[in-house]
Amino acid sequence: MTQQPHSTQQPHSTSTGGEEKPPAWNESGRAAPGTRGYGAPPSGGGLAVGGAVFAGVLMLMNGVIAILQGISALAKDDVYTRVGDYVYSINLTGWGVILLCVGAVGAVTGWGILRGMSWARVCGIVLASLSAILQFMFLPYAPIWSVIMIAVDVFVIWALAVYDPEASMSGARR
Repeated sequence: MTQQPHSTQQPHSTSTGGEEKPPAWNESGRAAPGTRGYGAPPSGGGLAVGGAVFAGVLMLMNGVIAILQGISALAKDDVYTRVGDYVYSINLTGWGVILLCVGAVGAVTGWGILRGMSWARVCGIVLASLSAILQFMFLPYAPIWSVIMIAVDVFVIWALAVYDPEASMSGARR
């Protein structure tokens, strides 16, 4: 019976000269003392934190703008003109109610993300996904705006999905 290489491996590897090297990372995932920290860095870098804050601001602003769009769609039925025939036909009063409701929830969720609420991150991903679908359905009324908002929603989904508040808090304590 032969021994497997992983079963006889020591916790500290040795170089060819026989000297012992300490591990690059300790059990908690931080760089071990006396090492340069080579290897996989801990998650939750500055880009993810900045992206999550920016996503919160975008959701808050998008929510307020959607509320204003909903009010204008409810106030007058001729605010938006239809570009052509489209498979999904919802009258402007219906869009006004949808935009008003989604905008209110979006604004509250954006505020929650900026305040660091734990529920807001998951709610933000779900809401941005719903918003992207609704913007696709809103294409005949405002095609350029809808395409821009779909791109913003994709960014918000990415930023909130990669953001790890636990890692960013442990990085702030170092």
